[in-house]
Amino acid sequence: MVQWHQNPSLILQLKALSGERDDLRSKNLFEGEGVRPEEDPKETPPEEAVRARTPDGTWNDLGCKHMGAKGTGFGRNAPIERTAPDLKRLLDPDPRVISERLMARDTFKPAGIINGLAAAWLQFENHNWFFHGDGVPDRTIDIPLRDGDDFPENPMRIRSTIPMDGGEITSGCPAPVFANQETHWWDGSQIYGSGRERQDEMRTFVDGKIKVGDDGRLLKSDIPGIDLTGMRENYWVGVGLLHTMFSREHNAVCDALKKAYPSLGDQRLFELGVLVVSALIAKIHTVEWTPCVLRHPALQIGMSANWYGALGETFRSRIGRVGDSEALSGIIGSTADHHSAPFSLTEEFVSVYRMHPLIADDWDFYSLESGEFLEHREFTELQGRYTRDFMDRMEMGDLWYSFGLASAGAVCLKNYPNALRKLTRVDGQVTDLATLDIVRDRERGIPRYNDFREVLRMPRRKSFDDITPDKAWAKELAEIYKGDVDAVDLQIGMQAEKPPKGFGFSDTAFRIFILMASRRLKSDRFFTDDYRPEIYTQVGLDWVNETSMKDVILRHYPELEPVIGDVERVFAPWPQLGEAAPGKRNPVIRLADTVKSYMPLG
Repeated sequence: MVQWHQNPSLILQLKALSGERDDLRSKNLFEGEGVRPEEDPKETPPEEAVRARTPDGTWNDLGCKHMGAKGTGFGRNAPIERTAPDLKRLLDPDPRVISERLMARDTFKPAGIINGLAAAWLQFENHNWFFHGDGVPDRTIDIPLRDGDDFPENPMRIRSTIPMDGGEITSGCPAPVFANQETHWWDGSQIYGSGRERQDEMRTFVDGKIKVGDDGRLLKSDIPGIDLTGMRENYWVGVGLLHTMFSREHNAVCDALKKAYPSLGDQRLFELGVLVVSALIAKIHTVEWTPCVLRHPALQIGMSANWYGALGETFRSRIGRVGDSEALSGIIGSTADHHSAPFSLTEEFVSVYRMHPLIADDWDFYSLESGEFLEHREFTELQGRYTRDFMDRMEMGDLWYSFGLASAGAVCLKNYPNALRKLTRVDGQVTDLATLDIVRDRERGIPRYNDFREVLRMPRRKSFDDITPDKAWAKELAEIYKGDVDAVDLQIGMQAEKPPKGFGFSDTAFRIFILMASRRLKSDRFFTDDYRPEIYTQVGLDWVNETSMKDVILRHYPELEPVIGDVERVFAPWPQLGEAAPGKRNPVIRLADTVKSYMPLG
């Protein structure tokens, strides 16, 4: 079976990718029972829901009020009958042993071509996309520790995911439906919050703006160390930078709209700010972040085509769309289509985006003014209750510069941040996220690695050597999984794979990505039918169409111009300043030239 990247020419690879996506759209979108409440066929959307995104995600589809709304269930990419929770093998092999022997970082393996901002960006996006909730203290999965394990609690307790019906998870099929505590739409909810109450907490109710301090920093929430922002879970300095900047961007959009359309009131300005910033974030993810992580030539073309179409950005900006063709003119502004199931994010989507190895354990901070080293911090000192104190005593320019210099980690085995394997949350819970990642997939009915590949019509791996070319890894996999290649967990198989040339993560994960990345755009009315000036205003559309991530950074932190003024990819390592010379900077050197790249990106 020839995989898409094994085709001999770029044209054939693009054709195969297009066919792959069409196949996945028709065969790998499923909806379980009870995902949404029953609809009242007589209910019609209010005027504000027709023109703008709602706080809870209702009425994005005007014919199905609750599709994609906050509190509705995750869908599936695996057939429903393949989603039985793996309770009989919930602790087999021991997930804590897997964490310690296969996932724990032995040495930091840098990605080399993507920086610390790229790692923070993915979590910033995850804050928008999904959250299963915190569970309840008295419903736990208990994992007994082995002799010599220094984890501070024995047994390790992981709170169970609570099904939508509140019942217990059983081993029968199908798996229960779990609710998303965020909206499923790409709507900037990490900034604005999901739901009216959280959104009102963020607003000033003056000129459409949201709360940002006079010093350009976010206000503080009532959670120690955490900013007042839409999503406050798993918070750290990296996401704090992005939450701060895009909150400021919202207010800049509102200023521009107020100047252009002085008759608009607070509510409409706020709605337009949400529309514009949400679309801008989606655009940056599609045409800047993703092509930086997936550097295969076919993907460089394909991701741009998702947004602009095969005719390209220049044609789109000068001429506009050519009919309704998604292929020629892109998804943006085309007709919405949910394909083979009503829209929702999926449990499999959540699983493939578990990319914690991107985060480094150790962070160095430098002066933007001089390039001098300032201080070293471990990740633990940059997260949770420590986040805001650290940010407050650093210049924002120094923070951005330091994250731009830092390398993200490679997504592979033995590169999981040890700080996340003994993470103290703001509520005092101590968690091993690597153990949790394994348990969550088993608990929620995510097929194990070989079964997962089979439901995506990828060839099963017949041996451990087929999974990974690393002989030492293959030997350890065989030992831990007792010679049963079909028992390998999805996370472990994906991290053991050698990705295609140019890829920052596995081809197995990528199959879900090519399905769901375009689906989040194609299903959303505000990226398709209603991506037009009557909804966004012309000023709003121009803001999205003409703005890049670098533009956003320099709008709010112009002091970074000497560093990134000539940079093409802001999610790749930034130029590193030498010592300042009178009247000019010394020549720059690139971090990517000084480190070994462990990520097989060609």
